[in-house]
Amino acid sequence: MKKEIWFGLTIMALVVLTAFVLLPAPSEMANGHLGLLMLALVVVAIMLGFPTAFTLMGMGMIFAWIAYKSQNPALAVQQTLDLMVQRAYSVMSNDVLISIPLFVFMGYLIERANLIEKLFKSLHLAMARVPGSLAVATIVTCAIFATATGIVGAVVTLMGLLALPAMLRAGYSVQLSAGAITAGGCLGILIPPSVMLIVYGATAGVSVVKLYAGAFFPGIMLAALYVLYVVIIAKIKPSMAPPMSAEDRIVPLPAFAQVVSKEISNTVLPGLIGALKGKRNAAVPMRDLLNHMGIALLPALAVAAIMGTIYFKVTAPLPVEAVADVVAMGGDLADSNTTEEEAPSVSGLSEPEPDGLQPPPGSSELAKAEAAPAAEPAKEQAPAVAATAETPAEKAERQPAPASFWIGLASCAVALALFYAYFSFARLEIFKMLLGSFFPLALMILAVLGTIVFGLATPTEAAAMGSLGGLLLAAAYRRLNYVVLRESVYLTAKTSAMVCWLFVGSSIFSAAFALLGGQEIINTWVLGMDLTPVQFMILAQVVIFLLGWPLEWTEIIVIFMPIFIPLLPHFGIDPLFFGLLVALNLQTAFLSPPVAMAAFYLKGVSPPHVTLNQIFAGMMPFMAIQVFAIVLLYMFPAIGLWLPELLYK
Repeated sequence: MKKEIWFGLTIMALVVLTAFVLLPAPSEMANGHLGLLMLALVVVAIMLGFPTAFTLMGMGMIFAWIAYKSQNPALAVQQTLDLMVQRAYSVMSNDVLISIPLFVFMGYLIERANLIEKLFKSLHLAMARVPGSLAVATIVTCAIFATATGIVGAVVTLMGLLALPAMLRAGYSVQLSAGAITAGGCLGILIPPSVMLIVYGATAGVSVVKLYAGAFFPGIMLAALYVLYVVIIAKIKPSMAPPMSAEDRIVPLPAFAQVVSKEISNTVLPGLIGALKGKRNAAVPMRDLLNHMGIALLPALAVAAIMGTIYFKVTAPLPVEAVADVVAMGGDLADSNTTEEEAPSVSGLSEPEPDGLQPPPGSSELAKAEAAPAAEPAKEQAPAVAATAETPAEKAERQPAPASFWIGLASCAVALALFYAYFSFARLEIFKMLLGSFFPLALMILAVLGTIVFGLATPTEAAAMGSLGGLLLAAAYRRLNYVVLRESVYLTAKTSAMVCWLFVGSSIFSAAFALLGGQEIINTWVLGMDLTPVQFMILAQVVIFLLGWPLEWTEIIVIFMPIFIPLLPHFGIDPLFFGLLVALNLQTAFLSPPVAMAAFYLKGVSPPHVTLNQIFAGMMPFMAIQVFAIVLLYMFPAIGLWLPELLYK
């Protein structure tokens, strides 16, 4: 701990010295320089351990009073108090923040549903043949569970209790084990539904829905890079991640499966079909056979449902537009012929005969007789036109399916054939474990994200449905009781209060910073450097990366994002893309010492021989992977922008 303390004190000393070197003498100091001094003091106070929200509020109130006093000393106190009330009210009236307590409540409920142990065990067995299977299963479990909860401390703590002892017993190195747990547990603040994205969206004025759509693929990319690193390390240095032993791969089979696999076939479908049709053993109940047959056919049924939906979508008949135009033109012509003749009777008026002469007797009957043959064809043509108009609509044929659909269908059929050819009873048991742990959680997450991304619900409405899903999931696993509900509500209220106070403090601090002119000085300084958009983007990301060493992501967003956001229009940078880069960059805030909270969470539950320095050493490669992911996202913006552009053109 001594090295970490000295490191933190050194950073604080550098902040103070930099502030005094860059700022002018006190006699020449203007209000804008006071704003920069306030920023430096806030960073130092937070590093000393003062509560972030109240530090921001206190500093903001003091320096806002200084700003108002320089203008009108008599009203300085009243204006400062008015500023505090107005800023607090504006934050509390922000509708986006309503989704935070709902998502947090969903996370705490899922955390207490005791899913993580089943999820880790089933994924571990499913990935038994993958190099570094324990670490890979740890990262995937952390990613899934962190996505559902979004609470980094809870995920890292639970996986530290569950996965770290298992990896150490299997001979994994302490550094790789600690890095996999801490890096995987932090993915919850990036992969939606993420509280961090809500905080950034509310701070920067960016749509949370677009942020969720944009952060989906970068989050998956980062998790895939973690897994790839572990697999490469396990192949290059097997001593750091030994392969899973044959004894550990054994999956206990139920009684009926042992009988069927021995006497008929070890493959699921031939074995179950043979037990149903042939001379099956009397000790095998028919009910078990039918139940497991239904479970075994679930992948095929799912593929059939998906491909059937795609088929009806791609073969839907085209809308008929040209026929409607022809009918409208024909109807107008027919109506114009009859209108001219029937106009007198309709209007009740008639032209007077010239010179008062009356038509000769019998002329009216003659005119009717001549008009009748001409009117009859018009009446006969009308049904014909209507019939031709209705025929294409009634007999609209479906379009032929494109060749890509049949190629996809054939690929799915081949994949299913290979799947069932190697689908043994041991794999069936693993599949059942996944059905009980992975799929309910994945379906709930996809349902929440799907309703948000496809515009079926707002983030707040989806969060409410997610909270209901968390209740149902806890009830399904028989973990929903008064104690669990009380703890979840209490922790949700505690976390939500922290976030809301943080927003209030950030709003007051930003207002005081703007009043003193600190934002104007920074804007003038950055614009005076005559940077290109690429140079500004690199500078901003380097600053955020360095801030992640002494500060947490909450302080970085609420303090420094209001400084960067006003500069984006000048450089033509999309705030959505900037937010995705920031979200990926802020992963480092949990892995960079001395304020690497994930390391302290893991140290609190790890065995005594695991030191904090070993945990820090294990996190460094994963932090390098995060930097590499930022470079990839910057070089290929479509990773984050393709889905929002596709859905919200």
